[in-house]
Amino acid sequence: MAAVVIDGKKVAEEIRGEIKARAAALAREGIVPGLAVILVGEDPASVSYVTAKEKACAENGIASFERRLPADTPEADLLALVEAFNRDPAVHGILVQLPLPRHIDERKVIAAISADKDVDGFTPVNVGRMVLDEPCFLPCTPAGVIELIRRSGVRTEGARAVVIGRSNIVGKPLMNLLVRRSINATVTVCHTGTQDLAAICREADILIACAGKAGLVTGDMVKPGACVIDVGVNRVEDLSAKSGYRLRGDVDYEDASAVAGYITPVPGGVGPMTITMLLANTVLSAERRLRGDHA
Repeated sequence: MAAVVIDGKKVAEEIRGEIKARAAALAREGIVPGLAVILVGEDPASVSYVTAKEKACAENGIASFERRLPADTPEADLLALVEAFNRDPAVHGILVQLPLPRHIDERKVIAAISADKDVDGFTPVNVGRMVLDEPCFLPCTPAGVIELIRRSGVRTEGARAVVIGRSNIVGKPLMNLLVRRSINATVTVCHTGTQDLAAICREADILIACAGKAGLVTGDMVKPGACVIDVGVNRVEDLSAKSGYRLRGDVDYEDASAVAGYITPVPGGVGPMTITMLLANTVLSAERRLRGDHA
Protein backbone atom coordinates (compact mmCIF):
# COMPACT_ATOMS: atom_id res chain seq x y z
CA MET A 1 0.00 0.00 0.00
CA ALA A 2 1.44 3.37 -1.02
CA ALA A 3 2.32 5.90 1.67
CA VAL A 4 0.09 8.83 2.55
CA VAL A 5 1.74 11.91 1.05
CA ILE A 6 2.04 14.74 3.56
CA ASP A 7 1.25 17.85 1.53
CA GLY A 8 3.38 20.65 2.94
CA LYS A 9 1.73 23.25 0.71
CA LYS A 10 -1.72 22.37 2.03
CA VAL A 11 -0.62 22.41 5.69
CA ALA A 12 1.25 25.70 5.15
CA GLU A 13 -1.88 27.25 3.64
CA GLU A 14 -3.91 26.13 6.64
CA ILE A 15 -1.43 27.71 9.06
CA ARG A 16 -1.20 30.89 7.00
CA GLY A 17 -4.96 31.25 7.28
CA GLU A 18 -4.54 31.17 11.05
CA ILE A 19 -1.67 33.67 10.84
CA LYS A 20 -3.71 36.06 8.72
CA ALA A 21 -6.55 35.95 11.26
CA ARG A 22 -4.15 36.64 14.14
CA ALA A 23 -2.54 39.51 12.22
CA ALA A 24 -5.99 40.98 11.56
CA ALA A 25 -6.79 40.78 15.28
CA LEU A 26 -3.58 42.65 16.06
CA ALA A 27 -4.42 45.28 13.43
CA ARG A 28 -7.69 45.94 15.25
CA GLU A 29 -5.55 46.75 18.29
CA GLY A 30 -3.47 49.16 16.20
CA ILE A 31 -0.49 46.81 15.81
CA VAL A 32 0.88 45.66 12.45
CA PRO A 33 3.38 42.79 12.84
CA GLY A 34 6.68 43.84 11.26
CA LEU A 35 9.50 41.64 9.94
CA ALA A 36 12.93 43.07 9.11
CA VAL A 37 15.00 40.98 6.69
CA ILE A 38 18.67 41.78 6.05
CA LEU A 39 20.40 40.35 2.99
CA VAL A 40 24.14 40.84 2.52
CA GLY A 41 25.40 40.05 -0.98
CA GLU A 42 23.64 38.54 -3.97
CA ASP A 43 23.64 34.78 -3.43
CA PRO A 44 20.94 33.59 -5.88
CA ALA A 45 19.30 31.17 -3.44
CA SER A 46 19.24 33.82 -0.70
CA VAL A 47 17.82 36.47 -3.04
CA SER A 48 15.04 34.08 -4.11
CA TYR A 49 14.27 33.19 -0.50
CA VAL A 50 14.14 36.82 0.64
CA THR A 51 11.83 37.71 -2.26
CA ALA A 52 9.50 34.86 -1.26
CA LYS A 53 9.47 36.14 2.32
CA GLU A 54 8.48 39.62 1.17
CA LYS A 55 5.59 38.22 -0.85
CA ALA A 56 4.44 36.04 2.03
CA CYS A 57 4.46 39.01 4.42
CA ALA A 58 2.34 41.09 2.05
CA GLU A 59 -0.19 38.27 1.69
CA ASN A 60 -0.58 37.71 5.42
CA GLY A 61 -0.90 41.18 6.92
CA ILE A 62 2.74 41.54 7.97
CA ALA A 63 4.82 44.65 7.23
CA SER A 64 8.17 43.93 5.59
CA PHE A 65 11.28 45.97 6.30
CA GLU A 66 13.98 44.82 3.92
CA ARG A 67 17.61 45.92 3.65
CA ARG A 68 19.82 44.58 0.87
CA LEU A 69 23.48 45.35 1.47
CA PRO A 70 26.52 44.86 -0.81
CA ALA A 71 28.72 41.82 -0.18
CA ASP A 72 31.61 44.00 1.03
CA THR A 73 29.56 45.63 3.80
CA PRO A 74 31.72 45.95 6.93
CA GLU A 75 30.70 43.82 9.89
CA ALA A 76 30.34 46.93 12.04
CA ASP A 77 27.79 48.40 9.61
CA LEU A 78 25.72 45.22 9.71
CA LEU A 79 25.80 45.15 13.51
CA ALA A 80 24.69 48.79 13.58
CA LEU A 81 21.74 47.97 11.32
CA VAL A 82 20.73 45.06 13.55
CA GLU A 83 20.84 47.35 16.58
CA ALA A 84 18.71 49.94 14.78
CA PHE A 85 16.05 47.29 14.10
CA ASN A 86 16.33 46.15 17.74
CA ARG A 87 15.29 49.65 18.80
CA ASP A 88 12.56 50.12 16.15
CA PRO A 89 9.12 49.55 17.75
CA ALA A 90 7.56 48.85 14.33
CA VAL A 91 9.80 45.79 13.94
CA HIS A 92 8.74 42.63 15.80
CA GLY A 93 11.06 40.18 14.10
CA ILE A 94 14.59 40.38 12.69
CA LEU A 95 16.07 37.88 10.28
CA VAL A 96 19.61 38.06 8.93
CA GLN A 97 19.77 35.86 5.85
CA LEU A 98 22.50 33.24 6.02
CA PRO A 99 25.12 32.52 4.85
CA LEU A 100 26.96 35.80 5.35
CA PRO A 101 30.15 36.78 3.50
CA ARG A 102 33.28 35.25 5.03
CA HIS A 103 34.57 38.47 6.55
CA ILE A 104 31.51 38.69 8.81
CA ASP A 105 31.23 36.62 12.00
CA GLU A 106 27.79 34.97 11.78
CA ARG A 107 27.72 34.10 15.49
CA LYS A 108 28.41 37.69 16.50
CA VAL A 109 25.67 38.99 14.23
CA ILE A 110 23.08 36.45 15.40
CA ALA A 111 23.95 37.12 19.04
CA ALA A 112 23.36 40.84 18.43
CA ILE A 113 19.68 40.26 17.60
CA SER A 114 17.35 40.94 20.52
CA ALA A 115 15.92 37.70 21.91
CA ASP A 116 12.50 39.41 21.77
CA LYS A 117 12.86 39.73 17.97
CA ASP A 118 14.79 36.56 17.14
CA VAL A 119 12.06 35.00 15.00
CA ASP A 120 14.56 32.57 13.46
CA GLY A 121 15.19 31.08 16.91
CA PHE A 122 18.97 31.18 16.49
CA THR A 123 20.19 33.38 19.38
CA PRO A 124 21.81 31.68 22.39
CA VAL A 125 18.91 32.85 24.58
CA ASN A 126 16.23 31.19 22.43
CA VAL A 127 18.32 28.06 21.85
CA GLY A 128 18.77 27.72 25.60
CA ARG A 129 15.08 28.21 26.26
CA MET A 130 14.23 25.63 23.61
CA VAL A 131 16.48 23.08 25.34
CA LEU A 132 14.86 23.89 28.69
CA ASP A 133 11.36 23.65 27.15
CA GLU A 134 10.59 27.25 28.08
CA PRO A 135 8.54 29.68 25.95
CA CYS A 136 10.67 30.86 23.04
CA PHE A 137 10.83 31.32 19.28
CA LEU A 138 11.48 27.91 17.72
CA PRO A 139 13.76 27.51 14.67
CA CYS A 140 11.48 27.63 11.63
CA THR A 141 12.32 24.45 9.74
CA PRO A 142 12.29 22.14 12.80
CA ALA A 143 9.06 23.77 14.00
CA GLY A 144 7.59 23.20 10.55
CA VAL A 145 8.55 19.53 10.67
CA ILE A 146 6.80 19.12 14.02
CA GLU A 147 3.66 20.80 12.66
CA LEU A 148 3.63 18.48 9.63
CA ILE A 149 3.86 15.44 11.89
CA ARG A 150 1.26 16.74 14.34
CA ARG A 151 -1.29 17.90 11.78
CA SER A 152 -0.98 14.64 9.82
CA GLY A 153 -2.13 12.67 12.85
CA VAL A 154 1.10 10.72 13.21
CA ARG A 155 1.41 9.18 16.67
CA THR A 156 4.45 10.49 18.56
CA GLU A 157 3.78 9.29 22.11
CA GLY A 158 6.36 6.56 22.76
CA ALA A 159 7.47 6.52 19.12
CA ARG A 160 11.05 5.76 18.10
CA ALA A 161 12.36 8.75 16.14
CA VAL A 162 15.58 8.81 14.15
CA VAL A 163 17.08 12.08 12.94
CA ILE A 164 19.79 11.84 10.29
CA GLY A 165 21.87 15.01 10.63
CA ARG A 166 23.13 17.10 13.54
CA SER A 167 23.22 20.65 12.21
CA ASN A 168 22.52 23.54 14.56
CA ILE A 169 19.74 24.70 12.23
CA VAL A 170 17.74 21.47 11.82
CA GLY A 171 19.12 18.26 13.35
CA LYS A 172 19.90 19.36 16.90
CA PRO A 173 16.72 21.44 17.34
CA LEU A 174 14.62 18.54 16.06
CA MET A 175 16.20 16.26 18.64
CA ASN A 176 15.24 18.70 21.39
CA LEU A 177 11.68 19.17 20.13
CA LEU A 178 10.98 15.47 19.69
CA VAL A 179 11.95 14.62 23.27
CA ARG A 180 9.63 17.26 24.76
CA ARG A 181 6.92 15.77 26.96
CA SER A 182 4.27 17.15 24.60
CA ILE A 183 5.69 14.90 21.84
CA ASN A 184 7.37 12.23 23.97
CA ALA A 185 9.37 10.38 21.34
CA THR A 186 12.56 8.43 22.01
CA VAL A 187 15.20 9.98 19.76
CA THR A 188 18.37 8.73 18.09
CA VAL A 189 20.54 11.20 16.18
CA CYS A 190 22.67 9.78 13.37
CA HIS A 191 25.63 11.45 11.64
CA THR A 192 28.85 10.71 9.74
CA GLY A 193 30.21 8.71 12.68
CA THR A 194 27.16 6.46 12.93
CA GLN A 195 27.78 2.78 12.24
CA ASP A 196 25.16 0.65 10.46
CA LEU A 197 22.89 3.59 9.63
CA ALA A 198 20.43 1.38 7.76
CA ALA A 199 19.77 -0.86 10.78
CA ILE A 200 19.11 2.14 13.02
CA CYS A 201 16.77 3.71 10.47
CA ARG A 202 14.75 0.51 10.23
CA GLU A 203 13.90 0.88 13.94
CA ALA A 204 12.31 4.30 13.40
CA ASP A 205 8.59 4.94 13.61
CA ILE A 206 9.46 8.50 12.58
CA LEU A 207 12.46 8.94 10.29
CA ILE A 208 13.68 12.47 9.54
CA ALA A 209 16.41 12.97 6.94
CA CYS A 210 18.30 16.26 7.11
CA ALA A 211 21.83 15.27 6.10
CA GLY A 212 22.05 17.16 2.80
CA LYS A 213 22.89 14.07 0.74
CA ALA A 214 20.62 13.24 -2.19
CA GLY A 215 18.98 9.81 -2.08
CA LEU A 216 20.69 8.79 1.16
CA VAL A 217 17.62 6.98 2.53
CA THR A 218 16.42 4.08 0.41
CA GLY A 219 13.35 1.92 0.78
CA ASP A 220 15.21 -0.91 2.53
CA MET A 221 16.15 1.53 5.31
CA VAL A 222 12.51 2.32 6.13
CA LYS A 223 10.40 0.46 8.67
CA PRO A 224 7.06 -0.57 7.12
CA GLY A 225 4.44 2.02 7.99
CA ALA A 226 6.92 4.60 9.28
CA CYS A 227 6.51 8.36 8.88
CA VAL A 228 9.35 9.65 6.68
CA ILE A 229 10.10 13.38 6.70
CA ASP A 230 12.56 14.57 4.04
CA VAL A 231 14.17 17.91 4.90
CA GLY A 232 16.87 17.65 2.23
CA VAL A 233 16.87 19.91 -0.82
CA ASN A 234 19.69 18.94 -3.17
CA ARG A 235 20.39 20.07 -6.72
CA VAL A 236 21.20 17.16 -9.01
CA GLU A 237 22.12 17.45 -12.67
CA ASP A 238 19.25 16.96 -15.08
CA LEU A 239 19.98 18.00 -18.65
CA SER A 240 16.33 17.52 -19.59
CA ALA A 241 15.35 20.36 -17.27
CA LYS A 242 15.48 23.96 -18.45
CA SER A 243 17.61 24.89 -15.46
CA GLY A 244 19.98 21.98 -16.02
CA TYR A 245 19.17 20.51 -12.62
CA ARG A 246 16.28 19.23 -10.51
CA LEU A 247 15.64 19.18 -6.80
CA ARG A 248 15.99 15.89 -4.97
CA GLY A 249 15.60 15.14 -1.30
CA ASP A 250 17.70 13.06 1.05
CA VAL A 251 15.16 10.26 0.60
CA ASP A 252 14.72 8.10 -2.49
CA TYR A 253 11.06 9.03 -2.73
CA GLU A 254 9.81 6.35 -5.12
CA ASP A 255 11.59 3.59 -3.25
CA ALA A 256 10.68 4.75 0.26
CA SER A 257 7.05 5.62 -0.49
CA ALA A 258 6.36 1.97 -1.29
CA VAL A 259 7.25 1.05 2.30
CA ALA A 260 6.44 4.09 4.45
CA GLY A 261 3.06 4.89 5.98
CA TYR A 262 3.54 8.66 5.56
CA ILE A 263 6.07 10.59 3.50
CA THR A 264 6.88 14.17 2.46
CA PRO A 265 7.80 14.97 -1.15
CA VAL A 266 10.60 17.25 -2.36
CA PRO A 267 9.65 19.85 -3.34
CA GLY A 268 6.28 20.50 -1.70
CA GLY A 269 6.87 18.92 1.70
CA VAL A 270 8.93 20.63 4.40
CA GLY A 271 9.94 23.57 2.18
CA PRO A 272 6.68 25.57 2.32
CA MET A 273 6.65 25.28 6.11
CA THR A 274 9.84 27.24 6.79
CA ILE A 275 8.61 30.68 5.73
CA THR A 276 5.20 29.90 7.23
CA MET A 277 6.71 29.30 10.67
CA LEU A 278 8.76 32.49 10.29
CA LEU A 279 5.51 34.41 9.77
CA ALA A 280 3.99 32.64 12.77
CA ASN A 281 6.92 33.65 14.97
CA THR A 282 6.65 37.26 13.80
CA VAL A 283 2.96 37.41 14.70
CA LEU A 284 3.72 35.71 18.03
CA SER A 285 6.32 38.40 18.74
CA ALA A 286 3.75 41.13 18.07
CA GLU A 287 1.24 39.36 20.33
CA ARG A 288 3.83 39.13 23.08
CA ARG A 289 4.53 42.85 22.71
CA LEU A 290 0.83 43.57 23.08
CA ARG A 291 0.69 41.47 26.27
CA GLY A 292 3.85 43.07 27.60
CA ASP A 293 5.83 39.80 27.59
CA HIS A 294 9.60 40.07 27.21
CA ALA A 295 12.46 37.63 26.83
